[in-house]
Amino acid sequence: MPLTDTACRSAKCPEGKPRARFADSLGLYLEVLPAGGKYWRLKYRFGGKEKRLGLGVYPAVPLKEARTERDKARALLAAGNDPSAARQDAKLAQRVALSESFEAVARAWHEHWKGPKSPRHADYVIRRLEADVFPVLGARPIGEITAPQLLAMAKKIEARGALDIARRSWQTCGQIFEYAIAHGTCTRNPAKDVKPGVALKGRAKTNFARVSAKELPALLRKMQAYDGSPYTRAALQLIALTFVRTSELIEARWSEFDLDAAEWRIPAERMKMKTPHIVPLSPQAVDVLRCLHELRSLSDLVFPGERDHERPMSNNTILAALKRMGYAGKMTGHGFRGVASTILHEEGFDHDHIEAQLAHLHGDEVSRAYNSALYLAPRRKMMQWWANHLDALRKGAKVLPFKAA
Repeated sequence: MPLTDTACRSAKCPEGKPRARFADSLGLYLEVLPAGGKYWRLKYRFGGKEKRLGLGVYPAVPLKEARTERDKARALLAAGNDPSAARQDAKLAQRVALSESFEAVARAWHEHWKGPKSPRHADYVIRRLEADVFPVLGARPIGEITAPQLLAMAKKIEARGALDIARRSWQTCGQIFEYAIAHGTCTRNPAKDVKPGVALKGRAKTNFARVSAKELPALLRKMQAYDGSPYTRAALQLIALTFVRTSELIEARWSEFDLDAAEWRIPAERMKMKTPHIVPLSPQAVDVLRCLHELRSLSDLVFPGERDHERPMSNNTILAALKRMGYAGKMTGHGFRGVASTILHEEGFDHDHIEAQLAHLHGDEVSRAYNSALYLAPRRKMMQWWANHLDALRKGAKVLPFKAA
């Protein structure tokens, strides 16, 4: 006869017996011990063997709930699964999830992710995690982190005015959650529950500060007379002559240059578009590089750091030099790209040639990889004209307009 709540409350173990069992139905029974403890058990057979499964302690688990758990276990049996094994798997998954903190998983992700990335970029990402994300989320089990908690972390960064860093941190966390899902550490990505554009402030797009064409001659003369480090003066001259991105310049290595062929081949991993880029070098640029080569240390870096020669020059070095010359807020290293683009377009050079030289290549990844030498001959002529133009501006000579064919 099935049990009732009254029967469960009054059930006792007879004196002298190690335990007493009070049957309910479908294998469920209440086991009562001499000390008064009452435990729900389910007796079942799986794989030809009799087995038992604990379903909780009475009265914390009442009769009705015990029957519900029994029915769940019997449904597993009907599907060909062992309820005991299923419970062990669930407990194991929970232990794994609780033992894997966000910081532990994030560091494992970073080791995996940083492989093809530049050391400088990989170092920046882990430092941002250590500074902004780990103090808020690092100790939490990754499987328990929610979208509001993730948002609170990003809002804390946003509150100090670092809007771009807040968005990048959100995106990095999203990659970490995807890594965790792939490795079974969590089952969902809270970074996808809320779009950062909805919850975080946007930053108005601004162009890099740059001088006008009329202001360029004075800047070139000040650059030539710059009395700081010879490496900094050379960096200023080269970024003007080649108008590459600042990071592409300061991380340059001698192994990338063929001075006899007057070419600089920047590998894909150092380019923003992740495709190789060829920079034709004018004789003026080659001359700057040959002078730099005389100063070369044991490092392969063209612009080694002042204190650590195995690390590149700081990306703020060029900005600081421009500030020292009186161009704070008026010119940046990136500004040379805009100045060059404007003047070359005004002089009639082909738009596609200019865009190729700026590494603004379009198309799919395969076509960009094959087109690293696209328009190389006309670009070489264009870069020579640009170097001659800068010389003329610096010397104060009258510049005659050049209309490219």
